Amino acid sequence: METFLTRHAPLVSSTLSGFDRLVFRGTLQLLVQERGMHMFLGCANVMLLDFKRFALDTTERLKSAVLAEVERAKRPVRYLDSPKTSKEDLARQILDERPLKKPGVICAFTAVEPCMSFEYHRSQDPTARGLKLRRSKCQHIYKYYVHPTFGFMSARIQTWFPFNVQICMNGREWLARDLARRRSGFKQADNCFTWLANPTLAQRLMDEQLQTAWPEALTTIARGLNPLHEEIFAPWPMNYYWSGYQTEWATDIVFKNPKALAGIYPALVRHATGHFKSEDVMRFLGRKAHGNFTGELTGSFKDRAEGVRVKHWLRGNSIKMYDKAGSVLRVETTISQTEEFKVLRPHHDQPDGKLVWQPLRKGVADLHRRAQVSQAANERYLDALAVVDDTTPCSTVFDAVSRRVTDDGRRFRAMRLGDRDDLALLEAISRGEFATAGFRNRDLRRLLYAPPKTAIDERRLSGKASRQLRLLRAHGIIRKIPKTHRYQLSERGRLLTAALRATRDASVQQLLRPNASAQQQLSAAA
Repeated sequence: METFLTRHAPLVSSTLSGFDRLVFRGTLQLLVQERGMHMFLGCANVMLLDFKRFALDTTERLKSAVLAEVERAKRPVRYLDSPKTSKEDLARQILDERPLKKPGVICAFTAVEPCMSFEYHRSQDPTARGLKLRRSKCQHIYKYYVHPTFGFMSARIQTWFPFNVQICMNGREWLARDLARRRSGFKQADNCFTWLANPTLAQRLMDEQLQTAWPEALTTIARGLNPLHEEIFAPWPMNYYWSGYQTEWATDIVFKNPKALAGIYPALVRHATGHFKSEDVMRFLGRKAHGNFTGELTGSFKDRAEGVRVKHWLRGNSIKMYDKAGSVLRVETTISQTEEFKVLRPHHDQPDGKLVWQPLRKGVADLHRRAQVSQAANERYLDALAVVDDTTPCSTVFDAVSRRVTDDGRRFRAMRLGDRDDLALLEAISRGEFATAGFRNRDLRRLLYAPPKTAIDERRLSGKASRQLRLLRAHGIIRKIPKTHRYQLSERGRLLTAALRATRDASVQQLLRPNASAQQQLSAAA
């Protein structure tokens, strides 16, 4: 990201990174299993044959209690019969039409939606009788709020056992309330900021969101959503386990004006759609391209009312780039499948033991790690775009490496950009998987040569790869990562490989087509 920002520094007014949309799921872990539900009914002195009547009574009382706050506040309650209705848009419309004088409930919606719920299973076999957890449908209640801390948000509860809860909020809405309390000026458009009086303060406040005691904060919201929680679970008290169902982490680069962003955005889109390969996208999302990978990697290009969006998916996770509000470039990583990432922590049965890399958990305890991997993904994406819109002529880039050079008293040949072997070498070192951690001698050997048959062959190939590395360093195409045996592309190397890729992939017609500025110059000359 630093490379991108350095290149476009005169055009940029501020940057901001942090959570955008956050969707939390709350489950009563003992009640999402049949054995636990049986135990709860035993504590409540409810016979299995009476479960349906007990559940219906509990559901009706819960519905009345959940909607009571809305009715007391004389706010709308609406039944939605179509899943296509945007609940958030409708809630915002109601808020615009009937503004709140202070934080509180905006409205409530009820809708019948799919869920997992319990049913009593009858059978002639006594051992087969009992409660079964099955896919079903039941009524859900959505409540929309303006929360004193989190701003505009929603909470949903399943009105049938096991009463799962979903809470949705937005880190930008939260930031807006924090900035307003501190009387720090800002201009907000939808869920982004087009101007910040104090960008440093804004970033600090977004960073502080990561220090939230999430179980306590979310439990407080859930108890407000369902005032009967303690009453229902008096026979066996239990609390919700909170997981991050889906998180969006956005990096916003705010340009000084829409014209500045419009000048480079088409080139960014072309590069993202035309040059990012599967291994690049995997590297952005923290994966390496190798033969063991299974799954689907897809991308899409969407022309929206406000601009163009480019999106890449890797299994259940994605990274996308789009423009907002005319002057904001946003790169956003969305994580739903946490097991695709790793976190450093001890084994669960050895809490004080050695730290080892393990799959990232959905629980909110790992939310800070989600932020880290998401920010790293955004930065890798922006770094890959740093070569776009460079005004350096290709001839300058090519000429710089097409002559002999002297380095530390040694003479090195020119790079032969028309030679198949040199092009293969440059292609190898520019692979997306090497952008972060770099590459080694053995990586070059693996990509460029057949596996050695003998130890002598291996030493010979190692020496050949070493000579190639010295050649690349002499021309300033790569740099050594300090205190390692790894190398990375330099700024010159990044420009060179990007220029080679662009010219290789373009048609002759595209290369010969005059650009707009050239056409204007010709017209003026005429």
